[in-house]
Amino acid sequence: MVRRHLAAAFAAALFVLASSARAAEPPHYTFSPRPPGEIVQSLLFYPAGEGMESQWRAVVSRVHMGGAAYQWYLSIYAIDYDTATYRLRYRSPGSGPPLSRVTRANGSNLWFPLQTMHIVGAAELEPAGVADLVVQSHETGADCGSAEVSIFNYDWAQQRVRRIAHVTNGCALAAYIVRVTARDSVRLVGPYYGPNAALCCPTKVSAVAYLRYRRGRWIETPSYFPIRT
Repeated sequence: MVRRHLAAAFAAALFVLASSARAAEPPHYTFSPRPPGEIVQSLLFYPAGEGMESQWRAVVSRVHMGGAAYQWYLSIYAIDYDTATYRLRYRSPGSGPPLSRVTRANGSNLWFPLQTMHIVGAAELEPAGVADLVVQSHETGADCGSAEVSIFNYDWAQQRVRRIAHVTNGCALAAYIVRVTARDSVRLVGPYYGPNAALCCPTKVSAVAYLRYRRGRWIETPSYFPIRT
């Protein structure tokens, strides 16, 4: 009986320690500078583990340009806990990919490219406890366009946000975070185009592949969609 009570107390202590490792987010935080336009998504994540100093937020926002066109933005912030302020560390477009600048066609009310952006989530793809940010985007002009899944982390040695891998595909590509081993993987779903296939006619209408980080490199199985690092 004593041993059972000791085991229960030990488990409770571990739970308290694990819970306290994730510091509470300030209840009234601000962004500096604010995300442009209307905030569509906001995600709290931990690129250096679940501690107070590693709280970050990824924000997707958009600005209406005209007609059905929006300029979408991905903004990545790190917390300044002393001032309860999330300070900008990366913004696309501006700092880099995956989003382009939406521009107006000469002499018309048409804007290109048409865009969408979505935060998939935070995934433990590299060292355990460290979260990488996974996002998906789509841009199109006259045809079905191009879809892209991007993975970001924070390089503590270089003190900068980096896009460490991205997967592209014609027309469509969706991403889902799944756990199949001790680490997370990214499940990719989209049409697969063989070497001579046209965008209208995919070789496989709905192909599924898994993106994993193993032994210092990115691996996709099966290899349906091009990976770039």
